[in-house]
Amino acid sequence: MKISPLALSLVLMLNGLTLLGAKESSDPVKNFEALWTIFHERYAFFELRGVDWQAQYDKYRPRVGKDTTDEQLYALLCEMLKPLKDGHVNLKAKSLGKKNLYNPEKTPHFFKEFNTRKLEKQFEQVVVKTLRKKGFSEPRNATDLLVYCRGKDLGYLLITEFEGVRPNKLDDALDKVLSSMDGTKGLIIDIRLNPGGTDQCVYQIASRFADRKRVGHHRKTKTKPGPDGFAELKTRYLNPHENTYSKPIVLLTHDASFSGADVFAMVMTELPQVTIVGEPTNGIFSNMLEKKLPNGWKYTLSFQVYYSADMACYEGKGVPVDVPMRNTRSDLEKEVDPLVLKALQLLSKK
Repeated sequence: MKISPLALSLVLMLNGLTLLGAKESSDPVKNFEALWTIFHERYAFFELRGVDWQAQYDKYRPRVGKDTTDEQLYALLCEMLKPLKDGHVNLKAKSLGKKNLYNPEKTPHFFKEFNTRKLEKQFEQVVVKTLRKKGFSEPRNATDLLVYCRGKDLGYLLITEFEGVRPNKLDDALDKVLSSMDGTKGLIIDIRLNPGGTDQCVYQIASRFADRKRVGHHRKTKTKPGPDGFAELKTRYLNPHENTYSKPIVLLTHDASFSGADVFAMVMTELPQVTIVGEPTNGIFSNMLEKKLPNGWKYTLSFQVYYSADMACYEGKGVPVDVPMRNTRSDLEKEVDPLVLKALQLLSKK
Protein backbone atom coordinates (compact mmCIF):
# COMPACT_ATOMS: atom_id res chain seq x y z
CA MET A 1 0.00 0.00 0.00
CA LYS A 2 1.37 3.34 -1.05
CA ILE A 3 1.44 6.07 1.64
CA SER A 4 0.86 9.65 0.50
CA PRO A 5 3.49 12.28 1.31
CA LEU A 6 0.97 14.07 3.59
CA ALA A 7 0.19 10.89 5.57
CA LEU A 8 3.88 10.09 5.85
CA SER A 9 4.56 13.58 7.16
CA LEU A 10 1.81 13.21 9.75
CA VAL A 11 3.18 9.83 10.90
CA LEU A 12 6.69 11.24 11.24
CA MET A 13 5.39 14.29 13.09
CA LEU A 14 3.33 12.20 15.53
CA ASN A 15 6.26 9.85 16.16
CA GLY A 16 8.44 12.86 16.82
CA LEU A 17 5.92 14.31 19.27
CA THR A 18 5.64 10.94 21.03
CA LEU A 19 9.39 10.70 21.42
CA LEU A 20 9.55 14.32 22.58
CA GLY A 21 6.79 13.71 25.14
CA ALA A 22 8.50 10.59 26.43
CA LYS A 23 11.76 12.48 26.75
CA GLU A 24 10.12 15.35 28.60
CA SER A 25 8.16 13.05 30.95
CA SER A 26 11.34 11.23 31.97
CA ASP A 27 13.35 14.43 32.42
CA PRO A 28 14.82 14.17 35.97
CA VAL A 29 14.70 17.93 36.52
CA LYS A 30 11.04 18.21 35.50
CA ASN A 31 10.10 15.34 37.82
CA PHE A 32 12.02 16.81 40.73
CA GLU A 33 10.42 20.21 40.21
CA ALA A 34 6.95 18.68 39.91
CA LEU A 35 7.16 16.85 43.23
CA TRP A 36 8.79 19.72 45.12
CA THR A 37 6.24 22.23 43.79
CA ILE A 38 3.12 20.25 44.76
CA PHE A 39 4.48 19.73 48.28
CA HIS A 40 5.30 23.45 48.41
CA GLU A 41 1.73 24.32 47.44
CA ARG A 42 -0.34 21.68 49.23
CA TYR A 43 1.57 19.99 52.09
CA ALA A 44 0.08 21.14 55.40
CA PHE A 45 2.70 20.37 58.06
CA PHE A 46 6.13 21.80 57.25
CA GLU A 47 6.12 23.93 60.40
CA LEU A 48 4.73 21.19 62.63
CA ARG A 49 7.26 18.69 61.26
CA GLY A 50 10.10 21.19 61.57
CA VAL A 51 11.08 21.09 57.90
CA ASP A 52 12.24 24.09 55.84
CA TRP A 53 11.03 23.03 52.40
CA GLN A 54 12.89 25.80 50.56
CA ALA A 55 16.10 24.66 52.24
CA GLN A 56 15.37 21.14 50.99
CA TYR A 57 15.10 22.52 47.45
CA ASP A 58 18.36 24.42 47.78
CA LYS A 59 20.09 21.30 49.05
CA TYR A 60 18.79 18.71 46.58
CA ARG A 61 17.98 20.55 43.34
CA PRO A 62 21.66 21.10 42.41
CA ARG A 63 22.16 17.32 42.60
CA VAL A 64 19.66 16.65 39.78
CA GLY A 65 20.67 16.97 36.12
CA LYS A 66 19.70 15.64 32.73
CA ASP A 67 21.96 12.61 33.24
CA THR A 68 20.49 11.64 36.64
CA THR A 69 19.25 8.04 36.45
CA ASP A 70 15.83 6.94 37.69
CA GLU A 71 17.48 5.07 40.53
CA GLN A 72 19.46 8.13 41.56
CA LEU A 73 16.42 10.41 41.32
CA TYR A 74 14.29 8.05 43.40
CA ALA A 75 16.94 7.81 46.12
CA LEU A 76 17.35 11.58 46.16
CA LEU A 77 13.59 12.25 46.40
CA CYS A 78 13.30 9.76 49.26
CA GLU A 79 16.14 11.49 51.05
CA MET A 80 14.42 14.86 50.59
CA LEU A 81 11.12 13.53 51.98
CA LYS A 82 12.66 11.67 54.91
CA PRO A 83 12.60 14.55 57.48
CA LEU A 84 8.81 14.83 57.17
CA LYS A 85 8.37 11.53 59.08
CA ASP A 86 4.76 11.50 57.89
CA GLY A 87 2.91 8.21 57.43
CA HIS A 88 0.71 9.76 54.73
CA VAL A 89 3.69 10.68 52.57
CA ASN A 90 4.46 7.96 50.03
CA LEU A 91 6.50 7.71 46.84
CA LYS A 92 5.98 4.71 44.59
CA ALA A 93 8.26 4.12 41.60
CA LYS A 94 6.57 1.17 39.94
CA SER A 95 9.00 1.26 37.03
CA LEU A 96 11.83 0.38 39.44
CA GLY A 97 10.14 -2.73 40.85
CA LYS A 98 7.61 -3.72 43.49
CA LYS A 99 9.83 -2.89 46.46
CA ASN A 100 10.21 0.76 45.54
CA LEU A 101 7.52 2.20 47.80
CA TYR A 102 8.92 4.76 50.23
CA ASN A 103 7.30 6.05 53.40
CA PRO A 104 9.30 8.27 55.77
CA GLU A 105 7.36 7.49 58.94
CA LYS A 106 9.20 6.19 61.98
CA THR A 107 8.18 2.57 62.66
CA PRO A 108 5.48 2.47 65.37
CA HIS A 109 6.38 0.74 68.63
CA PHE A 110 3.74 -1.93 68.05
CA PHE A 111 5.26 -2.92 64.71
CA LYS A 112 8.68 -3.16 66.34
CA GLU A 113 7.31 -5.55 68.96
CA PHE A 114 5.21 -7.58 66.51
CA ASN A 115 7.33 -7.25 63.40
CA THR A 116 5.92 -10.11 61.31
CA ARG A 117 2.44 -11.04 60.18
CA LYS A 118 2.80 -14.27 62.19
CA LEU A 119 3.40 -12.32 65.41
CA GLU A 120 0.48 -10.00 64.67
CA LYS A 121 -1.72 -13.03 64.17
CA GLN A 122 -0.54 -14.49 67.48
CA PHE A 123 -1.38 -11.18 69.14
CA GLU A 124 -4.90 -11.32 67.72
CA GLN A 125 -5.26 -14.85 69.10
CA VAL A 126 -4.08 -13.70 72.55
CA VAL A 127 -6.84 -11.07 72.58
CA VAL A 128 -9.43 -13.75 71.87
CA LYS A 129 -7.94 -16.12 74.47
CA THR A 130 -8.05 -13.36 77.10
CA LEU A 131 -11.71 -12.68 76.40
CA ARG A 132 -12.54 -16.39 76.35
CA LYS A 133 -10.90 -16.91 79.74
CA LYS A 134 -13.15 -14.16 81.09
CA GLY A 135 -16.28 -15.93 79.94
CA PHE A 136 -16.84 -14.19 76.61
CA SER A 137 -18.49 -15.97 73.69
CA GLU A 138 -16.63 -16.83 70.49
CA PRO A 139 -16.11 -13.76 68.25
CA ARG A 140 -18.45 -13.38 65.31
CA ASN A 141 -18.24 -11.20 62.22
CA ALA A 142 -20.83 -8.59 61.31
CA THR A 143 -19.45 -7.47 57.92
CA ASP A 144 -15.72 -7.43 57.32
CA LEU A 145 -15.31 -4.38 59.57
CA LEU A 146 -16.89 -5.54 62.81
CA VAL A 147 -15.99 -8.49 65.05
CA TYR A 148 -17.94 -8.85 68.30
CA CYS A 149 -18.61 -11.05 71.31
CA ARG A 150 -19.94 -10.66 74.83
CA GLY A 151 -19.73 -11.95 78.36
CA LYS A 152 -22.41 -11.88 81.01
CA ASP A 153 -22.30 -8.13 81.69
CA LEU A 154 -19.79 -6.69 79.19
CA GLY A 155 -19.29 -6.63 75.43
CA TYR A 156 -16.38 -6.43 73.01
CA LEU A 157 -16.29 -4.87 69.53
CA LEU A 158 -13.25 -4.93 67.23
CA ILE A 159 -13.32 -2.45 64.34
CA THR A 160 -10.82 -3.72 61.78
CA GLU A 161 -10.93 -0.62 59.52
CA PHE A 162 -13.17 2.28 58.52
CA GLU A 163 -13.94 1.58 54.87
CA GLY A 164 -14.93 -1.17 52.47
CA VAL A 165 -18.59 -1.73 53.37
CA ARG A 166 -21.64 0.03 51.90
CA PRO A 167 -23.41 2.35 54.38
CA ASN A 168 -26.70 0.41 54.40
CA LYS A 169 -24.89 -2.87 55.00
CA LEU A 170 -22.83 -1.30 57.79
CA ASP A 171 -26.00 0.04 59.44
CA ASP A 172 -27.51 -3.43 59.44
CA ALA A 173 -24.31 -4.84 60.95
CA LEU A 174 -24.26 -2.18 63.68
CA ASP A 175 -27.88 -2.95 64.52
CA LYS A 176 -26.93 -6.61 64.85
CA VAL A 177 -23.93 -5.88 67.07
CA LEU A 178 -25.78 -3.50 69.40
CA SER A 179 -28.77 -5.81 69.67
CA SER A 180 -26.40 -8.53 70.87
CA MET A 181 -25.20 -6.13 73.60
CA ASP A 182 -28.63 -5.78 75.21
CA GLY A 183 -28.29 -6.11 78.97
CA THR A 184 -24.57 -5.35 79.10
CA LYS A 185 -23.23 -2.71 81.47
CA GLY A 186 -20.29 -1.64 79.33
CA LEU A 187 -18.43 -2.18 76.08
CA ILE A 188 -14.82 -2.51 74.94
CA ILE A 189 -14.16 -1.02 71.50
CA ASP A 190 -10.83 -2.08 70.00
CA ILE A 191 -9.18 -0.13 67.15
CA ARG A 192 -5.69 -1.51 67.54
CA LEU A 193 -4.17 -2.47 64.19
CA ASN A 194 -6.77 -0.34 62.40
CA PRO A 195 -5.27 1.14 59.19
CA GLY A 196 -7.93 3.84 58.90
CA GLY A 197 -10.53 4.69 56.31
CA THR A 198 -13.08 7.42 55.59
CA ASP A 199 -14.69 10.08 57.78
CA GLN A 200 -18.09 8.93 56.56
CA CYS A 201 -17.54 5.46 58.00
CA VAL A 202 -16.00 6.88 61.19
CA TYR A 203 -19.06 9.01 61.86
CA GLN A 204 -21.52 6.30 60.89
CA ILE A 205 -20.06 4.06 63.59
CA ALA A 206 -19.39 6.77 66.19
CA SER A 207 -22.99 8.03 65.92
CA ARG A 208 -24.09 4.75 67.54
CA PHE A 209 -22.45 5.89 70.80
CA ALA A 210 -23.37 9.60 70.78
CA ASP A 211 -25.52 10.90 73.63
CA ARG A 212 -26.47 14.10 71.78
CA LYS A 213 -25.40 16.30 68.90
CA ARG A 214 -21.79 17.36 69.44
CA VAL A 215 -18.94 18.86 67.46
CA GLY A 216 -16.93 15.93 66.16
CA HIS A 217 -13.97 17.72 64.62
CA HIS A 218 -12.86 20.70 62.56
CA ARG A 219 -10.78 20.55 59.37
CA LYS A 220 -9.03 22.94 57.03
CA THR A 221 -7.45 22.15 53.67
CA LYS A 222 -4.18 23.50 52.27
CA THR A 223 -4.80 25.04 48.83
CA LYS A 224 -1.79 27.28 48.23
CA PRO A 225 1.70 27.99 49.61
CA GLY A 226 2.38 29.65 52.92
CA PRO A 227 0.97 29.48 56.45
CA ASP A 228 -2.18 31.33 55.37
CA GLY A 229 -2.81 29.17 52.31
CA PHE A 230 -5.75 27.26 53.77
CA ALA A 231 -9.39 27.15 52.77
CA GLU A 232 -12.11 28.04 55.27
CA LEU A 233 -12.34 25.90 58.40
CA LYS A 234 -15.13 23.31 58.22
CA THR A 235 -16.86 21.67 61.17
CA ARG A 236 -18.39 18.20 61.25
CA TYR A 237 -20.98 17.20 63.82
CA LEU A 238 -21.64 13.92 65.56
CA ASN A 239 -25.37 13.19 65.58
CA PRO A 240 -26.86 10.38 67.66
CA HIS A 241 -28.45 7.47 65.83
CA GLU A 242 -31.90 6.25 66.87
CA ASN A 243 -30.28 2.97 67.94
CA THR A 244 -27.45 4.01 70.26
CA TYR A 245 -25.35 2.41 72.99
CA SER A 246 -24.96 4.83 75.91
CA LYS A 247 -23.33 2.63 78.55
CA PRO A 248 -19.65 3.11 79.60
CA ILE A 249 -17.07 2.41 76.90
CA VAL A 250 -13.34 1.68 77.04
CA LEU A 251 -11.57 2.37 73.75
CA LEU A 252 -8.32 0.44 73.17
CA THR A 253 -5.68 2.13 71.00
CA HIS A 254 -2.00 1.98 70.19
CA ASP A 255 0.47 3.75 67.93
CA ALA A 256 -0.45 1.64 64.91
CA SER A 257 -4.03 3.00 64.94
CA PHE A 258 -3.81 5.12 61.81
CA SER A 259 -5.66 7.85 59.93
CA GLY A 260 -9.40 7.14 60.19
CA ALA A 261 -8.66 5.37 63.48
CA ASP A 262 -7.01 8.60 64.66
CA VAL A 263 -10.16 10.51 63.74
CA PHE A 264 -12.43 7.95 65.42
CA ALA A 265 -10.46 8.15 68.68
CA MET A 266 -10.56 11.96 68.58
CA VAL A 267 -14.32 12.00 67.95
CA MET A 268 -14.97 9.43 70.67
CA THR A 269 -13.11 11.53 73.25
CA GLU A 270 -15.99 14.01 73.00
CA LEU A 271 -18.35 11.45 74.55
CA PRO A 272 -18.50 11.52 78.37
CA GLN A 273 -18.82 7.75 78.77
CA VAL A 274 -15.57 6.94 76.90
CA THR A 275 -12.22 6.11 78.53
CA ILE A 276 -9.17 5.47 76.34
CA VAL A 277 -6.66 2.80 77.37
CA GLY A 278 -3.38 2.10 75.56
CA GLU A 279 -0.98 4.30 73.62
CA PRO A 280 -1.71 7.54 71.75
CA THR A 281 -2.87 6.84 68.22
CA ASN A 282 -0.47 7.21 65.29
CA GLY A 283 -1.19 10.88 64.56
CA ILE A 284 -1.81 11.06 60.79
CA PHE A 285 -5.32 12.45 60.36
CA SER A 286 -5.41 13.97 56.88
CA ASN A 287 -6.81 12.26 53.84
CA MET A 288 -4.03 11.54 51.36
CA LEU A 289 -3.77 13.76 48.30
CA GLU A 290 -2.75 11.44 45.47
CA LYS A 291 -0.63 12.76 42.60
CA LYS A 292 1.47 11.42 39.74
CA LEU A 293 4.80 12.65 38.41
CA PRO A 294 5.33 13.14 34.65
CA ASN A 295 7.29 9.87 34.58
CA GLY A 296 4.36 7.93 36.07
CA TRP A 297 5.63 7.61 39.64
CA LYS A 298 2.85 8.06 42.19
CA TYR A 299 3.05 9.96 45.44
CA THR A 300 0.79 11.07 48.29
CA LEU A 301 0.88 13.82 50.90
CA SER A 302 -1.06 15.22 53.85
CA PHE A 303 -2.99 18.34 52.86
CA GLN A 304 -5.55 18.75 55.65
CA VAL A 305 -5.30 19.77 59.30
CA TYR A 306 -7.75 18.12 61.69
CA TYR A 307 -8.69 19.67 65.02
CA SER A 308 -10.64 18.31 67.95
CA ALA A 309 -13.87 20.02 69.05
CA ASP A 310 -11.83 22.37 71.27
CA MET A 311 -9.34 23.07 68.43
CA ALA A 312 -6.49 20.83 69.62
CA CYS A 313 -4.33 19.42 66.82
CA TYR A 314 -2.95 15.93 67.46
CA GLU A 315 -1.06 15.55 64.19
CA GLY A 316 2.30 13.88 64.73
CA LYS A 317 1.54 12.91 68.34
CA GLY A 318 -1.79 11.09 68.29
CA VAL A 319 -4.90 11.26 70.44
CA PRO A 320 -3.89 11.11 74.13
CA VAL A 321 -5.05 8.30 76.39
CA ASP A 322 -6.57 8.26 79.86
CA VAL A 323 -4.76 5.11 80.99
CA PRO A 324 -1.30 4.62 79.39
CA MET A 325 -0.44 0.99 78.62
CA ARG A 326 1.30 -0.85 75.81
CA ASN A 327 1.46 -4.35 74.40
CA THR A 328 4.81 -6.14 74.22
CA ARG A 329 5.91 -9.44 72.77
CA SER A 330 5.95 -10.92 76.26
CA ASP A 331 2.12 -10.83 76.09
CA LEU A 332 2.38 -13.74 73.66
CA GLU A 333 4.34 -15.84 76.14
CA LYS A 334 1.88 -15.08 78.95
CA GLU A 335 -1.06 -15.55 76.57
CA VAL A 336 -2.83 -12.56 78.03
CA ASP A 337 -3.69 -9.08 76.75
CA PRO A 338 -3.18 -6.63 79.65
CA LEU A 339 -5.17 -3.90 77.89
CA VAL A 340 -8.28 -6.08 77.69
CA LEU A 341 -7.86 -6.98 81.38
CA LYS A 342 -7.56 -3.30 82.31
CA ALA A 343 -10.64 -2.47 80.24
CA LEU A 344 -12.66 -5.20 81.97
CA GLN A 345 -11.47 -3.95 85.36
CA LEU A 346 -12.48 -0.36 84.58
CA LEU A 347 -15.88 -1.31 83.21
CA SER A 348 -16.63 -3.58 86.17
CA LYS A 349 -16.29 -0.57 88.45
CA LYS A 350 -18.76 1.58 86.51
